[in-house]
Amino acid sequence: MGAIADAISRFAQPLIDATDGSPEQLQRALTLSQLCWNLAITPEEKREEFLANMQPALKMDDEELQELKRTVVAPMIRRHQEMFPAMQRPRVTGPSRPVLGHAIPPPAPRRPVKKYAGTCSGPQS
Repeated sequence: MGAIADAISRFAQPLIDATDGSPEQLQRALTLSQLCWNLAITPEEKREEFLANMQPALKMDDEELQELKRTVVAPMIRRHQEMFPAMQRPRVTGPSRPVLGHAIPPPAPRRPVKKYAGTCSGPQS
């Protein structure tokens, strides 16, 4: 496995360990870990809306969703924050726009294109 796959596997491990090893439970654990990963990188103020939109797909009533948030989602978000601190999105600092977590360098200056006269002169008569 590559480095990214290894990191995702380590992140999902607590949910994988909680299964009985059946393919169905393993798939559910991996799906939940993906949901938690996505929530962890979603701005905090958008997480409730994200989960509310996922509720029909999860086939959970409000009480079940609250239990999932408390027992699985919140601990997995904390785990993500601990394992991948550099991936955390910065908070919005004002009404205008978020502050970037790292500076984006300006584009490299364009190199001048040298034109060579007479090198492509077309058909000779």
